[in-house]
Amino acid sequence: MDQDEIQNVAFTIILHSGNSRTLVHEGFGLMRNKEFEQAEEKLDEANNELTAAHQSQTSLMQKYTSGEDVNMDIIMVHAQDHLMTTITLREVAIEMLSLYKSVKSESE
Repeated sequence: MDQDEIQNVAFTIILHSGNSRTLVHEGFGLMRNKEFEQAEEKLDEANNELTAAHQSQTSLMQKYTSGEDVNMDIIMVHAQDHLMTTITLREVAIEMLSLYKSVKSESE
């Protein structure tokens, strides 16, 4: 696998992770406004973007496990970091959505 292909995968991961991160942050705003159904939709959309990023990552891993030489460079490290932090951010957002809903129902 040549360097251009690896960079292509890295930028695809970064693109989808970035889209996901934006959707999660939109979800946070909706949570603050007590628009829970819309927030949940944003988190679902964010998950779709993460799935697309993960599929790019998986294709790279499959090539590696089949014996193809895959040289990692700094952009791939960055892409992996971006993906993992966004996955964690979405998981936190899911917990926050649950807490927002709980607080709202207790105050009613």
